[in-house]
Amino acid sequence: QLQGDLDDQETLVSEQENKGKSCQSAAVFNVVNSIIGSGIIGLPYSMKQAGFPLGILLLFWVSYITDFSLVLLIKGGALSGTDTYQSLVNRTFGFTGYLLLSILQFLYPFIAMISYNIIAGDTLSKVFQRIPGVDPENLFIGRHFIIVLSTISCTLPLSLYRDIAKLGKVIFYILTFIKKISKSPKISIPKTEDAWVFAKPNAIQAVGVMSFALICHHNCFLVYGSLEEPTVPKWSRVVHMSILVSVLICVLFATCGYLTFTGFTQGDLFENYCRSDDLVTFGRFCYGITVILTYPIECLVTREVIANVFFGGNLSSVFHIVITLVIITVATLVSLLIDCLGIVLELNGALCAAPLIFIIPSACYLKLSEEPRTHLDKIMSCVLLPVGAVVMVFGFVMAITNPQDCTHGQEMFYCFTDNFSLTNTSDSYFQLTT
Repeated sequence: QLQGDLDDQETLVSEQENKGKSCQSAAVFNVVNSIIGSGIIGLPYSMKQAGFPLGILLLFWVSYITDFSLVLLIKGGALSGTDTYQSLVNRTFGFTGYLLLSILQFLYPFIAMISYNIIAGDTLSKVFQRIPGVDPENLFIGRHFIIVLSTISCTLPLSLYRDIAKLGKVIFYILTFIKKISKSPKISIPKTEDAWVFAKPNAIQAVGVMSFALICHHNCFLVYGSLEEPTVPKWSRVVHMSILVSVLICVLFATCGYLTFTGFTQGDLFENYCRSDDLVTFGRFCYGITVILTYPIECLVTREVIANVFFGGNLSSVFHIVITLVIITVATLVSLLIDCLGIVLELNGALCAAPLIFIIPSACYLKLSEEPRTHLDKIMSCVLLPVGAVVMVFGFVMAITNPQDCTHGQEMFYCFTDNFSLTNTSDSYFQLTT
């Protein structure tokens, strides 16, 4: 995915020659598939952070900005004569810009790897706890042990492959989960007092989570190049349809998840469901397998960033193994120290997704375009630059200084039979499992 300028062009041409051109409907599917991934699990949590009414409005706003920046990137590529995100930034801002983009494109999948470890530990531990006769307090089904075990047995061996481009993502869990959360729960979950407040102080952090869920800019040039007779107007139609489909799915998921649990909503929505729910246990299993299989793809991207910046794009077998081991070891250690998925989503959205969506496409277009200052694209770009900076800086600061509580390996209070009738939400949100 991340190559040097010449390598990028050769790869793009090779893939197009091998796969042929795609129609607009196939391009729409590819963009939607790139957007609808593991980040969607945090959208109900973003509603809790922003306030439900404002959260829905922000989700539509971030979707619109994503739409605009995807088109802006292709316009920038056309103006600069480039066909990758990396070559566009390199042509516009030189090696300094390329290095900054490389750092962001390293951090984005690296932090995603950390989130995948946390998800795997949280979800699979509760799956194993459902096995009859297994003690929930058993060390060997704890989240830390599962993170280490899945790393050693699955993600590390898969990540050592040099080419895992065909390693697909399992996404059917999303449909299963949407169907599940659309139904009324079997137990009574009281609504929190601030469930319907229009806005909350953590709205900027919510924008970070939404940005993480909607970003797909690393694939846009490849999808654009796959179109029959690619043009900016044709790409605009593809993007508009893709974002429309994606935002409808995201709004449905965020609404159903938040309306079910309101103020109790966790960064990983599966943590809100009770261990005794067998359908959700199956969903947890599917979700855990999904992130384990997606993890090596993110590792491939981080490794190639290092290879391109420091080794000219080529790694010897020894350096390939050493760099892979270092990346995975650091990601695993960090994930063992962090309990909450929410803060990881917030940080990735603020530090990486926000500049990749808001700042860099706008900056490239403003420098390349010779349109008058009153042109709509230039006005929008001038607005997005400071907005992106605010989301990035304040989102990071608030995520660090105002972390949210979460649960892992613990049952929410409403999962206990003696609490089914509770309506007082001032008590603890969760209780230790026994």
